[in-house]
Amino acid sequence: MESKLFGENHTADKNLLEKFEFRDIKPEEAEQAVAIEQICFPPNEACSEQHMRERMRKAPDLFLAAMDKETGRIAGFLNGIATNEDSFRDEFFTDAELHDPNGKNIMLVGLDVLPEYRRQGLGRELVFQYLRREREKGRKMLVLTCLESKVEMYQKFGFTDNGIANSTWGGEEWHEMSHAI
Repeated sequence: MESKLFGENHTADKNLLEKFEFRDIKPEEAEQAVAIEQICFPPNEACSEQHMRERMRKAPDLFLAAMDKETGRIAGFLNGIATNEDSFRDEFFTDAELHDPNGKNIMLVGLDVLPEYRRQGLGRELVFQYLRREREKGRKMLVLTCLESKVEMYQKFGFTDNGIANSTWGGEEWHEMSHAI
Protein backbone atom coordinates (compact mmCIF):
# COMPACT_ATOMS: atom_id res chain seq x y z
CA MET A 1 0.00 0.00 0.00
CA GLU A 2 1.42 3.35 -1.07
CA SER A 3 0.61 6.85 0.08
CA LYS A 4 1.66 10.42 -0.59
CA LEU A 5 1.77 10.97 3.15
CA PHE A 6 5.05 12.06 4.74
CA GLY A 7 5.59 14.48 1.85
CA GLU A 8 6.61 11.70 -0.51
CA ASN A 9 5.49 8.23 -1.47
CA HIS A 10 5.50 5.88 1.48
CA THR A 11 4.93 2.18 1.27
CA ALA A 12 3.94 0.26 4.35
CA ASP A 13 6.92 -1.67 5.68
CA LYS A 14 6.17 -5.33 4.91
CA ASN A 15 8.54 -6.52 7.65
CA LEU A 16 6.65 -4.46 10.21
CA LEU A 17 3.31 -5.66 8.86
CA GLU A 18 4.51 -9.25 9.30
CA LYS A 19 5.75 -8.64 12.85
CA PHE A 20 2.95 -6.37 14.11
CA GLU A 21 -0.80 -6.16 13.88
CA PHE A 22 -2.04 -2.57 13.69
CA ARG A 23 -5.49 -2.25 15.28
CA ASP A 24 -7.70 -0.33 17.67
CA ILE A 25 -6.76 -0.78 21.29
CA LYS A 26 -9.14 -2.86 23.41
CA PRO A 27 -10.60 -1.75 26.78
CA GLU A 28 -8.88 -4.62 28.58
CA GLU A 29 -5.51 -3.28 27.35
CA ALA A 30 -5.80 -0.04 29.37
CA GLU A 31 -3.35 -1.27 31.99
CA GLN A 32 -0.73 -2.01 29.32
CA ALA A 33 -1.26 1.43 27.74
CA VAL A 34 -0.86 3.18 31.09
CA ALA A 35 2.34 1.23 31.85
CA ILE A 36 3.78 1.99 28.39
CA GLU A 37 3.02 5.71 28.80
CA GLN A 38 4.91 5.73 32.11
CA ILE A 39 7.92 4.08 30.44
CA CYS A 40 7.92 6.33 27.36
CA PHE A 41 7.50 9.72 29.01
CA PRO A 42 9.07 11.38 32.05
CA PRO A 43 6.66 11.92 34.98
CA ASN A 44 6.09 15.61 34.17
CA GLU A 45 4.94 14.73 30.61
CA ALA A 46 3.23 11.35 30.99
CA CYS A 47 -0.53 11.05 30.88
CA SER A 48 -1.98 10.02 34.22
CA GLU A 49 -3.71 6.68 34.58
CA GLN A 50 -7.03 8.45 35.14
CA HIS A 51 -6.72 10.59 32.00
CA MET A 52 -5.56 7.63 29.89
CA ARG A 53 -8.52 5.52 30.99
CA GLU A 54 -10.96 8.40 30.37
CA ARG A 55 -9.50 8.98 26.90
CA MET A 56 -9.72 5.26 26.07
CA ARG A 57 -13.36 5.22 27.21
CA LYS A 58 -14.31 8.39 25.31
CA ALA A 59 -12.28 7.95 22.10
CA PRO A 60 -11.24 4.28 21.76
CA ASP A 61 -11.28 4.48 17.96
CA LEU A 62 -8.53 7.12 18.10
CA PHE A 63 -6.04 4.72 19.70
CA LEU A 64 -4.00 2.72 17.22
CA ALA A 65 -1.93 -0.06 18.76
CA ALA A 66 0.94 -2.02 17.25
CA MET A 67 0.62 -5.54 18.64
CA ASP A 68 3.68 -7.78 18.61
CA LYS A 69 2.32 -10.92 16.92
CA GLU A 70 4.88 -13.11 18.69
CA THR A 71 4.21 -11.94 22.26
CA GLY A 72 0.62 -10.68 21.90
CA ARG A 73 1.59 -7.50 23.75
CA ILE A 74 1.42 -3.85 22.76
CA ALA A 75 4.76 -2.65 21.37
CA GLY A 76 3.54 0.91 20.83
CA PHE A 77 0.49 3.05 20.22
CA LEU A 78 -0.64 6.43 18.93
CA ASN A 79 -3.67 8.25 20.27
CA GLY A 80 -5.57 11.47 19.84
CA ILE A 81 -8.75 13.48 20.35
CA ALA A 82 -11.03 14.58 17.48
CA THR A 83 -12.05 18.23 17.40
CA ASN A 84 -12.99 21.05 15.05
CA GLU A 85 -10.29 23.21 16.61
CA ASP A 86 -7.19 23.95 14.52
CA SER A 87 -4.65 24.62 17.25
CA PHE A 88 -3.38 22.46 20.09
CA ARG A 89 -4.06 23.34 23.72
CA ASP A 90 -2.96 21.56 26.89
CA GLU A 91 -6.54 20.65 27.85
CA PHE A 92 -6.52 17.99 25.12
CA PHE A 93 -4.15 16.00 27.33
CA THR A 94 -6.44 16.06 30.35
CA ASP A 95 -10.06 16.55 29.24
CA ALA A 96 -11.48 13.64 27.23
CA GLU A 97 -14.80 15.52 27.10
CA LEU A 98 -13.24 17.77 24.44
CA HIS A 99 -13.45 14.80 22.06
CA ASP A 100 -15.94 15.41 19.23
CA PRO A 101 -16.42 12.15 17.29
CA ASN A 102 -17.32 14.21 14.21
CA GLY A 103 -14.35 16.57 14.55
CA LYS A 104 -12.47 17.30 11.33
CA ASN A 105 -9.05 17.36 13.02
CA ILE A 106 -7.14 15.08 15.36
CA MET A 107 -5.02 16.43 18.17
CA LEU A 108 -2.39 13.75 18.76
CA VAL A 109 -1.67 13.40 22.45
CA GLY A 110 0.82 10.56 22.47
CA LEU A 111 3.11 8.41 20.34
CA ASP A 112 4.46 5.67 22.60
CA VAL A 113 6.94 3.02 21.47
CA LEU A 114 8.58 0.76 24.04
CA PRO A 115 12.38 1.12 24.11
CA GLU A 116 13.04 -2.40 22.82
CA TYR A 117 11.00 -1.64 19.66
CA ARG A 118 12.54 1.74 18.85
CA ARG A 119 14.76 2.48 15.85
CA GLN A 120 12.97 -0.14 13.75
CA GLY A 121 10.54 2.22 12.03
CA LEU A 122 7.59 1.32 14.28
CA GLY A 123 6.83 4.94 15.24
CA ARG A 124 6.88 5.96 11.57
CA GLU A 125 4.61 3.05 10.66
CA LEU A 126 2.16 3.89 13.45
CA VAL A 127 1.93 7.47 12.14
CA PHE A 128 1.53 6.25 8.54
CA GLN A 129 -1.21 3.77 9.46
CA TYR A 130 -2.96 6.43 11.58
CA LEU A 131 -2.85 9.02 8.80
CA ARG A 132 -4.21 6.52 6.29
CA ARG A 133 -7.01 5.44 8.62
CA GLU A 134 -8.06 9.00 9.54
CA ARG A 135 -7.97 10.11 5.88
CA GLU A 136 -10.44 7.29 5.13
CA LYS A 137 -12.69 8.72 7.88
CA GLY A 138 -12.63 12.14 6.17
CA ARG A 139 -10.43 13.93 8.70
CA LYS A 140 -8.57 17.02 7.49
CA MET A 141 -5.51 17.49 9.71
CA LEU A 142 -3.37 15.98 12.47
CA VAL A 143 -1.85 18.37 15.02
CA LEU A 144 0.71 17.52 17.69
CA THR A 145 3.20 19.12 20.00
CA CYS A 146 6.75 17.89 20.40
CA LEU A 147 10.03 18.90 21.93
CA GLU A 148 12.70 20.54 19.75
CA SER A 149 14.61 17.25 19.64
CA LYS A 150 11.69 15.53 17.81
CA VAL A 151 10.91 18.24 15.22
CA GLU A 152 13.17 16.75 12.55
CA MET A 153 11.68 13.28 13.02
CA TYR A 154 8.14 14.58 12.55
CA GLN A 155 9.22 16.65 9.54
CA LYS A 156 10.42 13.40 7.95
CA PHE A 157 6.88 12.11 8.52
CA GLY A 158 5.53 15.09 6.53
CA PHE A 159 4.55 17.33 9.43
CA THR A 160 5.08 21.09 9.19
CA ASP A 161 6.65 22.92 12.13
CA ASN A 162 4.29 25.77 13.02
CA GLY A 163 6.67 27.22 15.60
CA ILE A 164 6.48 27.36 19.37
CA ALA A 165 3.18 25.98 20.63
CA ASN A 166 0.81 27.62 23.05
CA SER A 167 1.59 24.81 25.48
CA THR A 168 3.39 24.58 28.77
CA TRP A 169 2.63 20.90 29.37
CA GLY A 170 5.10 19.41 31.84
CA GLY A 171 6.89 22.75 32.16
CA GLU A 172 8.46 22.32 28.71
CA GLU A 173 8.64 24.41 25.54
CA TRP A 174 6.87 22.64 22.67
CA HIS A 175 6.64 22.99 18.92
CA GLU A 176 3.22 22.69 17.31
CA MET A 177 3.30 20.59 14.16
CA SER A 178 0.56 19.77 11.68
CA HIS A 179 -0.03 17.39 8.80
CA ALA A 180 -2.82 17.86 6.27
CA ILE A 181 -4.52 14.57 5.53
